[in-house]
Amino acid sequence: MSEGSKGSSLAFGQVVIGPPGSGKTTYCHGMQEFMGRIGRNVTVVNLDPANEAMPYQCAVDIAELITLPDVMENLKLGPNGGLIYCMEYLEANFDWLQEKLAAFRGHYYLFDCPGQVELYTHHDALKNVFAQLAKWNFRLAAVHLVDSHYCTDPGKFISVLCTSLSTMLHVELPHVNVLSKMDLIEQYGKLAFNLDYYTEVLDLSYLVDHLASDPFFRNYRRLNEKLVEVIEDYSLVSFVPLNVQDKESMRQVMQAVDKANGYSFGDQEHRSLEALMSAAVGADFHFASTLAVQERYVQSQDKAVEEEVMDL
Repeated sequence: MSEGSKGSSLAFGQVVIGPPGSGKTTYCHGMQEFMGRIGRNVTVVNLDPANEAMPYQCAVDIAELITLPDVMENLKLGPNGGLIYCMEYLEANFDWLQEKLAAFRGHYYLFDCPGQVELYTHHDALKNVFAQLAKWNFRLAAVHLVDSHYCTDPGKFISVLCTSLSTMLHVELPHVNVLSKMDLIEQYGKLAFNLDYYTEVLDLSYLVDHLASDPFFRNYRRLNEKLVEVIEDYSLVSFVPLNVQDKESMRQVMQAVDKANGYSFGDQEHRSLEALMSAAVGADFHFASTLAVQERYVQSQDKAVEEEVMDL
C-alpha cells in the first residue's frame, strides 16, 4: 500500500461516523458479523481513542498509538479538545496506520470513528485521514448514523438534516445517511408523518407548518423556512432505516454502501447472502422486520384519512 502506488490492489470499506450514542460501535459489530456470514473477510479498525469496551473483534486499535484519557491527563484538555488532538496526532502518524493496515491486505475494512460532530463538519484532521486512505487505493463510503428518535421532534430533525448536509459537504466521500435504532423509534413518541417522509426527506414545508403549531417555534418560522430551503436546494440528504438486529435491514444498508463505494461481490458471496436471507430465525438476530414500523404508520395514516372523509 505504498503512497501513490497506482498498481496496488484496491481496498474497500466504510468509515462509520455520527454523533455520540448514534450506534456506531454497535453497527460495526453487527455489520462485521453479517458480512462474515456471507463470506466477506472483514477487518474492524477502531479510530475512536475514547472507545474502551469494543464488542467486535478489533484488528487495529488507535489505543496502541494514543488514548483520550492520556491526552486529557497529560495536556490538561477536556474531552472535545482531547479528541481533536488525538485525530491530529493520528494525522501526523500516517506511517503507523499504513503499517497496521498492510497486515490485512485484501480485507474489507470498517473504520469505527469518534463521535465528535466537529470532526465531520469543519475540522480537517479526519477528513485528511480519509484523503490519505484514498491515496493508498482505499475506496471508502461514509456511513453517517443518526438516532431515529430525532424524527419524533420536528425541530431536532431539521437540525439533523443540517448536520448531515454539512457532514456530506465536508467529508467529501460517497455518503450513506442511516437512521439507526429503528426498532426503538416508537418508544420516543408517535411520528407526525409517514416514515417515508423522513427517509426520503420529502416536502419539508409540512415540517415547518408542524413546527409553527408550537408557540415556541412560531416566532422562528422564517428562520426554519430558510434552513429548509438550504436543505432542499442541495437535494442531497436522504436516509436508509436500520435495525441492526434485522437481517433485511442490514442487507439494505450493506447494498446501499456497496453501491456508494463501488464494491462488487462475486457469485459465492451472492449465494451466501441468498442463503442467509432465506434462513430460519437464528439466535444472534431478531428478524422482526423494520418495515413493520412503516406499515403501522401507513395504516394509521390511511385510517385518519378515512375518518376525515367520513366527517365530511
